[in-house]
Amino acid sequence: MENIGFIEIKIVGAKGNLNLSPENYDIREVISMLETAENLLYSGEKKDRPIISYQIEDGSVRHIFRTSIQYIIGFNAILGQISQVQHIDFLDLGTAKAFENIQEIAVNRNYDFSIKTSLDNSNEVKVDRTTKFFRSEVIWANAEFYFYGKVTNAGGKDKANIHIVTEELGTLRIQTPISFLEKYDDNLLYKSYGIRVTGKQNSETGEIDTSTLRFVELVDYQPKYDVQYLKGLREKASESWIGSINSENWLREVRGGYDA
Repeated sequence: MENIGFIEIKIVGAKGNLNLSPENYDIREVISMLETAENLLYSGEKKDRPIISYQIEDGSVRHIFRTSIQYIIGFNAILGQISQVQHIDFLDLGTAKAFENIQEIAVNRNYDFSIKTSLDNSNEVKVDRTTKFFRSEVIWANAEFYFYGKVTNAGGKDKANIHIVTEELGTLRIQTPISFLEKYDDNLLYKSYGIRVTGKQNSETGEIDTSTLRFVELVDYQPKYDVQYLKGLREKASESWIGSINSENWLREVRGGYDA
């Protein structure tokens, strides 16, 4: 088996009185499909993914995305499951959003999509204005979170946000009121803070939809190794707990009857 395969996203539709073709397919639509295909294949961290090559072909419009066969095999399994259950609630967030994007295009532009792979007897998913490939709202509930990390960006011309680098989720972009940033006197950049936010969380898997995060308040956060504080805790423990223990009896209880 070759180590490269492809997924094909075929679109049938019209632009006015003209059948859809590469000649009348707008560049913004191409950009949208490029981003969608990347999320279909690699929904998580993108920096370590293999190369994805692209070409557009006639019939009406066929998007061909070539990449490692390993990911093509995995995506073919996803197509099979979607085709069987006819919903996308089981998908991780990035992949689910990619399918939602295709569904929205199908509804808004009256396009018919066919998605399959280069594998023999490939699974196939069809999306048109009659299908309902959207996540169930009941799964995504409102929740509150605290994130801790270093602020690397704050501001924005129209939609302000704060970028904070966290250990668990990488860089998060949090929608923030311009009024807060206008009134905040200190320089936020490259300092560590805690940020209280609201957002959507999957009630079954716990996954956080990071695109929904909204600022609530800033928490002053200074992560440091406080030697005196830890020393005080040890001394307090020695007086209140360790000091009240008969060491020989305690050791005998831990050992049980093994030294009898």
